[in-house]
Amino acid sequence: MATAAGSSDAAVKGLILSGGTGTRLRPITHTSAKQLVPVANKPVLFYGIEAMAAAGIEEIGIIIAPETGAEIRAAAGDGAQFGLRIEYIEQEAPLGLAHAVLTAEPYLGDSPFVMYLGDNLLQGGIVDLVDAFREHRPDALILLTPVSDPQNYGVAELRDGAVVRLTEKPPEPATDLALVGVYMFTSAIHDAARAISPSNRGELEITDAIQHVVDAGLRVEPHIVRGWWKDTGRLDDMLAANRLVLDTIEGRLEGELIDSLLDGRIVVETGAVLERSTVRGPAIIGAHAHVTDAYIGPYTAVGERCVVRKAEVEHSILLAGSSVSDLNGRMESSLLGRDASIGRSPRQPRAFRFMVGDNSEIWIL
Repeated sequence: MATAAGSSDAAVKGLILSGGTGTRLRPITHTSAKQLVPVANKPVLFYGIEAMAAAGIEEIGIIIAPETGAEIRAAAGDGAQFGLRIEYIEQEAPLGLAHAVLTAEPYLGDSPFVMYLGDNLLQGGIVDLVDAFREHRPDALILLTPVSDPQNYGVAELRDGAVVRLTEKPPEPATDLALVGVYMFTSAIHDAARAISPSNRGELEITDAIQHVVDAGLRVEPHIVRGWWKDTGRLDDMLAANRLVLDTIEGRLEGELIDSLLDGRIVVETGAVLERSTVRGPAIIGAHAHVTDAYIGPYTAVGERCVVRKAEVEHSILLAGSSVSDLNGRMESSLLGRDASIGRSPRQPRAFRFMVGDNSEIWIL
């Protein structure tokens, strides 16, 4: 195997993987792509697209699944809103990251490219990383970060600053260096992906493909991520990512305050109305939301058209059109789906009444 001649001189393309089913975020992902679940009122997918645009990448392909592809197409469009061009590539089944690379090969051709997992967030974007890739011209550049549970990730072993071995979800990890969901490749990765066999999971693992590149004597450089990185596949990770992004916002008031108090860095978007309420930041109140006689605590993202009335909400994400009303206690560390409603009925006798989707959790305190 050899690096395609001149491939590093070609324009760097982008590849975003948005074909996963999001089983760990059910029931939210029963009705929506996991990459479109918002963090700080912006779909997770958009952070990756914007990171690529900021790095000067002008063409990206997005891998989509048949079940959620239409929704992702509708949200991201042709890329004009981000200042780049988007093409969509359908992957019929989630058969692994290396399979996604092969699926995208007709689009990528001989171009070097950045591969970004669509449900990941990386502090500081990828500008410096893409610049280093362009300057040093390795055959692959992988991002690594120390984690407390490396058995749940692809893990890298280094020797004298070089990558010597990668293992996917090893039961006994040799290091704590996990692969972050951002990779940079030349076209050499296509031959590597064709050369490997499916893993025990029945998938073509990107770790196996990169290992093949290493074993072929080509250059794979590591880059240790020192800032935060989040895989937003679980509720706790979504809430943590929401907190980290909200910590970076600047306050902005575009809505209307009526006898209300804002304390800290808070975004109140156009058309939002706050009446007799207190909001402590960092927090964001989406467009045309209504907050009445309520308390919104730190690290809360209230989506567009939400209603919060006579309730307290903290460290939570409320998706568009949802409502929370008439609660005696505070709702916290929660993710409320689109157009969902939590409230208290005035009817007698007093009783709890729920309609709950698969994999939901409800705690009565």
